[in-house]
Amino acid sequence: MPRDGGGDGGRRRRNVLGGPLEGCSDRPLTGFFRNGCCDTGPQDRGSHTVCAVMTAAFLAYSRERGNDLSTPQPEYGFPGLKPGDRWCLCAPRWQQALADGQAPQVVLRATHEGALAYCSLADLKRHAVDGD
Repeated sequence: MPRDGGGDGGRRRRNVLGGPLEGCSDRPLTGFFRNGCCDTGPQDRGSHTVCAVMTAAFLAYSRERGNDLSTPQPEYGFPGLKPGDRWCLCAPRWQQALADGQAPQVVLRATHEGALAYCSLADLKRHAVDGD
């Protein structure tokens, strides 16, 4: 089901396919605005716009680069991610992982069009779980 964006006053946001932005994950709750959606706005300097499906390999890759996504941090309400979880990744991090041969799969309908400022649609489509 499409969701309203977190920082846009309720206006519908678009995904990379040009349709309504769908939710990425409620469990764990993801997104810059923690609304389950890879929405973005001026406050989101990291562009948390790619809805990615976590793998053990990507979680290890991210940890090795200083972003440990698998260790729980209860003080921030962060449960830690495990393979199979969906998470709104920073588009530049996904692009870096792609260049290093470690890009996780993505959910195109839940990936915000803002990701296209960093990632090509062709690359995202090659890694899509909802291939269109």
